[in-house]
Amino acid sequence: MKNQILFITSYPPRECGIATYSQDLIKAINDKFRDSFSLKVCALEAGVSHFAYSDEVKLVLNTHDADQYALTAQAINADRRVNLVVIQHEFGFFQQAGIDAFLPFVQRLTKQTIIVFHTVLPGPDAARRGYVQLVADACAFVVVMTQSSADILRTDYAISEHKIIVIAHGTHLVSHLNKAVLKQKYGLEGRKILSTFGLLSSGKSIETTLSALPDIVKHNPAVLFLIIGKTHPDIVASEGERYRNMLQETVDRSGLNEYVRFINRYLPLQDLLEYLQLTDIYLFTSKDPNQAVSGTFSYAMSCACPIISTPIPHAREMLCGDTGIIIDFQHAPQLAAAVNRLMGDEPLRTAFSYSVLQRVVPTVWENSAIAHALLFQKIAANANVDKAPRENTNAIGPQTQTISLAYRLPELNLEHVKKMTTDVGMIQFSNINQPDPGSGYTLDDNARALIGVCMHYELTGADDNLRYIGIYLNFIARCQQSDGAFLNYIDEHLQFTPQNRETNLQDANGRAIWSLGYLLSRRALLPARLVLLAESILKNAMQSIGTMHSTRAMAFVLKGLYYANTDRKSVEYSDAIVVLANRLVQMFRHESEPDWPWYEHYLTYANSILPEALLCAYIDSGDPVYKSVAKTSFDFLLSLTFKEGGIKVISNKTWLKKNRRQAEYGEQPIDVAYTILALSTFYKVFNDAEYLNKMETAFNWFLGGNHLHQIVYNPCTGGCYDGLEETHINLNQGAESTLCYLMARLTVEKHFTCFPDVAFAAFLVS
Repeated sequence: MKNQILFITSYPPRECGIATYSQDLIKAINDKFRDSFSLKVCALEAGVSHFAYSDEVKLVLNTHDADQYALTAQAINADRRVNLVVIQHEFGFFQQAGIDAFLPFVQRLTKQTIIVFHTVLPGPDAARRGYVQLVADACAFVVVMTQSSADILRTDYAISEHKIIVIAHGTHLVSHLNKAVLKQKYGLEGRKILSTFGLLSSGKSIETTLSALPDIVKHNPAVLFLIIGKTHPDIVASEGERYRNMLQETVDRSGLNEYVRFINRYLPLQDLLEYLQLTDIYLFTSKDPNQAVSGTFSYAMSCACPIISTPIPHAREMLCGDTGIIIDFQHAPQLAAAVNRLMGDEPLRTAFSYSVLQRVVPTVWENSAIAHALLFQKIAANANVDKAPRENTNAIGPQTQTISLAYRLPELNLEHVKKMTTDVGMIQFSNINQPDPGSGYTLDDNARALIGVCMHYELTGADDNLRYIGIYLNFIARCQQSDGAFLNYIDEHLQFTPQNRETNLQDANGRAIWSLGYLLSRRALLPARLVLLAESILKNAMQSIGTMHSTRAMAFVLKGLYYANTDRKSVEYSDAIVVLANRLVQMFRHESEPDWPWYEHYLTYANSILPEALLCAYIDSGDPVYKSVAKTSFDFLLSLTFKEGGIKVISNKTWLKKNRRQAEYGEQPIDVAYTILALSTFYKVFNDAEYLNKMETAFNWFLGGNHLHQIVYNPCTGGCYDGLEETHINLNQGAESTLCYLMARLTVEKHFTCFPDVAFAAFLVS
């Protein structure tokens, strides 16, 4: 039976920021760890609302009815399916019935409980301090969304820092569409857009922006201020549309109708994200200094909006000198000056956008799901399962299960590969997820692209794959010279660049041959014109193979010739395989020592290709020496890269030299992906399940099983981030990283799709 986790929270269709937050969080956890949990909801209602809820809602608590608290606690305690309770706490939820109802409710729960404080007020009086302390005492952990809130709990409320967990408010991954195209879609061409959004109430201090607008318009006559969102339902119930009407009257009186637009509705998520992406500057003007966190602020950051904000704790932590501008509360002149400064400095807005994205990526919902899952796992591991539940305790009781986290395989997504591909080939680099045509093209990337899309075509049979296979193959043909060798670098004007004279091109040549051989191994699936062209290119390339002495180049060629031989055996290819394999064995014997069984006196990038290539040579030739050296060297490499259940590949900062200490950070997707490819080949030969286990662990690196517990693959774009550093992810999604992920994803597909809803056991460190 799955662990059932019960969220006590407001929930859609109730229109409330915390309801939306909880729905996003639950969806993210389900999408990331569906086989690990059963997530259910106890929906909080303010009075009798009669909402039509989705299936995950199993209980409803009317927070205005004091009698329901005890009955709900009793129902939760009696339900042995519930292992853990998560309460989303906002003081306004429970004020009608008072703390005399909510505090005993928490204390009565006999399940392990997490309390999430969405608001943490500094300088509490004795009553509030005591209330928060007692609530915290009744819970296993207290979650807050900013470090400022954690500091207040520790200093003002004397809550133990060991009990406090900071998990930032989640944000959406966004594909970052073209701003001009979006403005055209919404009829906003030629306008400079200021925006704010959220359920409207006087606390948002929209009037501050209206007061600043005349000065902004004077300097920026194309400006338009969008006020997005309907009035908060609780405000409508208590005072109607008084605040909105006041704002509209201010607009009319000031003659600002041409510069202000009210979008008075609750927007679907996709529409909201598009409005934010077309925004030039986002304005957050809350006048509540105690507002710890804002979901609207987080949404704006996820859309890379340059932000001007009042100094709530969330803004003070996320915005700094290179990220955004902080202004004083209700200070219209400061707001006007900040807007005018940003509007007049496009490079600064661009810099702010990039910095905002760098700071917000760790908080995306996928990473929030991982952080919550780690916490759930930690609580289950620490629970005293022998302790029977009793009143005023938080023991889970004898029905407790340990939580084994399992990742789901992301869906196959070639969107970013196609976006990066022109009629010429695949562009080398990207700025975030936008192709950078100025970076030009490389043989390396187009060879990888040819392999990846051939693999995808073999799996899916998608007809449009053939067009892309043709593009990449034609690019390889373009790079081939009269002597059979290849050049690697072509600029955006389709000219070979000086890098081709300055850089050793053997590895790129080897990759080209690998890709040609892989295509030929699938000749039965492909049109004859593609097969004939690949055969012609490879035949011409064979004349340059004998001059190769780069270790990795020889390995790439070995793999290519091995693949070419799998469909139609060639004596020429087999002879070349033996020559190159013998060279690798000779290098191994020359460099190998008892504590360093390797081919070189250092480990750099794509190390797994060397033992895998020798194993391919063994499959083709049957020579047991190749098999023995391949296994010895691969086992050595695995011993260096798999530690404590996870993978940490060789750092690209210093590489790893014999008898030197390895740098800990600077991991690239290429090394993880090539390890997965090699593990697949070794499993094919040795049929050892440990290779499958390591393949699973290695792929989890892309999904969050790494030292940052953050995704490296972006499921929104289909791109893969370029690297994992000590404290952050490199956000650019270039060709190499995206294609390496694709090859890894398609490789694990072969081994882990025997079940309809495949999930991976996760490497997650508590």
